[in-house]
Amino acid sequence: MDRGADGVDTSRRCNPVGGHGVTATISLKLSEGFSKLVRSIIVVVGYACAFILRSQVLKRGMTIGVAYGIWAAVGVGPVALVGAVFLGDALSDALSWVQVDGLVLVAAGVLTRTDP
Repeated sequence: MDRGADGVDTSRRCNPVGGHGVTATISLKLSEGFSKLVRSIIVVVGYACAFILRSQVLKRGMTIGVAYGIWAAVGVGPVALVGAVFLGDALSDALSWVQVDGLVLVAAGVLTRTDP
């Protein structure tokens, strides 16, 4: 378990970062090339929040590799699933078995990663 200087598990601080990134990425698709104002604002605010929160996690001691790995792993699965279920992405394109296996391996890698 990766603990920051204040003794708190820093991976718990990464959870909101992933959520903001997922929301921003889905809104990016829905913004239709930044032509939809409200959705475009959600993209900018979502990514800004994700980066601000990630900077705080890094400041408190989590290594950049773990922080980025958690952010990517938390984001890629939900975004692919939402794309397939709600945004009309073809399921075979969004979540082929090879991609599902890849997502599982990424998640497993992040979960088993420890810092010296």
